[in-house]
Amino acid sequence: MEKWTPKHEAPEPLEGPVVATVTGGTVIWFVLFLVQLPFYGWYADHGHTWWLWACLAGGGLGLIGIWYVRARDAAIKREAARVAGTAGDAAPGAGH
Repeated sequence: MEKWTPKHEAPEPLEGPVVATVTGGTVIWFVLFLVQLPFYGWYADHGHTWWLWACLAGGGLGLIGIWYVRARDAAIKREAARVAGTAGDAAPGAGH
């Protein structure tokens, strides 16, 4: 069996509204938890309480995700500003 090698370069990653997407997903997990909470007794009787805890875990992990993507977004913006500032300093005739 031969090793697979790509025949072309991978495309650039898509950048979209990452913070909004993760925040929306987190809200959905928490809403699903809250909607199922009144039916806890039914879930317990049928052995499905893990559904509630999975939604709560999804919401909790989503909070970590929101923190992460906000920090990532801020770092990307800082780097873009730094590069733009450096490019402006290197312009011909600058500092004369």
